[in-house]
Amino acid sequence: MSQLTSDLTFNYQPPMTPWLEICYQDKDILVVAKPSGILTNPGKGPALADCLLSRVQQQFPQALLVHRLDMATSGIVVFALRRKAEAALKQQFAQRETAKLYLARVFGIPTQHSGCIDLPLIADLSAPPRNKVCKDSGKSAQTYFQLLADHSLSSAENALSVSVLTDSSLLALRPITGRAHQLRVHLNHIGHPIVGDALYPYPIQSEQIQRVNETTRLQLHAAILELNHPYSNERLRFVLPTEFAPTLAPEMLNQLLDNTQMARTIFLSASSFSATT
Repeated sequence: MSQLTSDLTFNYQPPMTPWLEICYQDKDILVVAKPSGILTNPGKGPALADCLLSRVQQQFPQALLVHRLDMATSGIVVFALRRKAEAALKQQFAQRETAKLYLARVFGIPTQHSGCIDLPLIADLSAPPRNKVCKDSGKSAQTYFQLLADHSLSSAENALSVSVLTDSSLLALRPITGRAHQLRVHLNHIGHPIVGDALYPYPIQSEQIQRVNETTRLQLHAAILELNHPYSNERLRFVLPTEFAPTLAPEMLNQLLDNTQMARTIFLSASSFSATT
């Protein structure tokens, strides 16, 4: 339910191109580049049946869902191709044995260039499916962030033909916990909401900022996923760049997450369906 946000606006139109981008495959796992705008798994009713899982299962009927990304979030999603692989991977996610790194473009420039956002989260019953910070009864949630770059959105968003008289920042985010909408709520709460986030928008709603959020997809991308291979137990790290950080080369992106477990890095290419090590 967490991915069925107001981003849907009752008019679900998942991207048709690319239909499905498979970036890595072996006998146990499948790694897919999820675009923004498509559900990871189906919602209720035929109108919400088209999703990443259904598209994967058209080619791999045995594919099994392991984890999810919000509909508006892009990035790496891994599927299991065997039941034993599914169980092993789900256990890793549940026990926080995986490592993840996201990229996000946010409004404003944080005064602190790195740190940890430690704010408990709870469902916002007054505005479902939103979540909110609640220090009294919320569940523990921690997000590490690092400022990578800052510049004017008026230059960054030229491709969208949107002129915005404000600043933006590119952040690397490493969630320790995995609460629903955790990154979006945490960044919004500290005054730096993600560009393109209609569910948790910028508090100063000028006409120009509204136009950016209406014409720009959510600038949140699951860029790195590290896990143990369910059969060989080899530590693997998958790295997938994003179009909203074009100057961040895959090798530079890879360096943003410590490789303390000596994982084998696999650089993914969503456009060519290829992977290199």
